[in-house]
Amino acid sequence: MRDLFFVGFLAVFVLLGLRRPYLWVLGYVYVDIVSPQRLSYYLLNAVPISLIFFLLALGGWALRDEHDGLRLSGRQALMLMLLGWCGYTTLTADFPTEALEKWSWVWKALTFALFLPVTLRTRLRIEALLLFMVLSAASIIIVGGVKTLASGGGYGMLNLMVDNNAGLYEGSIISTVAVAIIPLILVLARFGTIFPRDARVTLFAAALIFACLLIPIGTQARTGLICIGLLAVLHLRDSRHRLLWMGGMAAAVAVAVPLLPASYTERMNTIQGYQADQSASTRLAVWRWTWDYVQDHPGGGGFNAYLQNRLTVRLKGTAEGDEVAHEKSRAYHSAYFEMLGEQGFFGFGLWLALQLAGLAQMELLRRRFLRSAAPDEAWIAPLAGALQQGHLIYLVGAGFVAIAFQPFVFMLIAAEIGLSQWARRTRPAGTARGFAAAPPVAPWIRPPRST
Repeated sequence: MRDLFFVGFLAVFVLLGLRRPYLWVLGYVYVDIVSPQRLSYYLLNAVPISLIFFLLALGGWALRDEHDGLRLSGRQALMLMLLGWCGYTTLTADFPTEALEKWSWVWKALTFALFLPVTLRTRLRIEALLLFMVLSAASIIIVGGVKTLASGGGYGMLNLMVDNNAGLYEGSIISTVAVAIIPLILVLARFGTIFPRDARVTLFAAALIFACLLIPIGTQARTGLICIGLLAVLHLRDSRHRLLWMGGMAAAVAVAVPLLPASYTERMNTIQGYQADQSASTRLAVWRWTWDYVQDHPGGGGFNAYLQNRLTVRLKGTAEGDEVAHEKSRAYHSAYFEMLGEQGFFGFGLWLALQLAGLAQMELLRRRFLRSAAPDEAWIAPLAGALQQGHLIYLVGAGFVAIAFQPFVFMLIAAEIGLSQWARRTRPAGTARGFAAAPPVAPWIRPPRST
């Protein structure tokens, strides 16, 4: 029955895309985030649905969409260079077979992120992309939130519909993404035009945010707790009543802590006592090994180069006294060291430049439209700020989990590029803040025929 539901759902997408080809782009977003083929027992496992939707999206854009004014942005150029460099390091990898396994999905994530901005020609499309990203992630987050309320969860114990922990189904990754999309949920609920802004949307948004906050508790991922703290700090920038907000946060923490599972608070306490925690100590050892490795291999070792590490981990202050553990082939547990170890200094520089350029781009866009007098521009600054906050939360979470090539994040980057290019085309410099009259009819009230 589950297989038939997924097949029917995707078939509807294919048929509707015949009239609105952009729906095929959204279909690929759903397939890439949710991975319904992994939730299926048989039918979808035998069909390359990701490839099918990508070809449909590309063909629909090539045959039915507008192509005037196309240009390659600086960040797309960085992604193209990163894609080429990753291809080169795959050919020269220390572990060729294992490197090809990771390359098989990394090139797809980068290629789709390169393609996606050229399809984001209207506000409706930008909003639809972000809505599909949020709702696709929500299909995992809501399940995790409900199970957390029912059982309290547990480290490595929260079942998110699949048995393996690849993609967004891994605890630390879904915790980071869940917190990162909260600013987007707030903006979509306040300024969204696809759904009517009424009590139902507000209630769903509030419930979804609550579920997002439950995910770090259910997964007991320490990364999630750090991301929640950062989100609270970032929200102060746009808050009109900072003292009230800080007081509310303090009150919420005071109420929530006694209600948290004992296993959760015990695990969070290991953040301070990391030297006695084997998981945290092993991460530090892997990072030291990676730094030493890249000194001798400045070009990196290609994907999955960590397989060759051999570590000696010393645990201090345990009940039995100091202990020594020997580890091997331990993953990076950090996007930054993942990039250093696999792509070397050059690849790391490209990746970091891509991230920092996005933060700067969104800040410039936010400031430009922050005090715009035009009513139809009121959504731009909040959306730029939400994308920036989500990106910052990802960069902090990425310090503790190897998600340098997470497809969801590259879709977020593509949305940033699309928003910036849309603003450049339709709101040239000097037209914000009321310097030019708003158009008599907002062009996104009715979906254009080309969508």
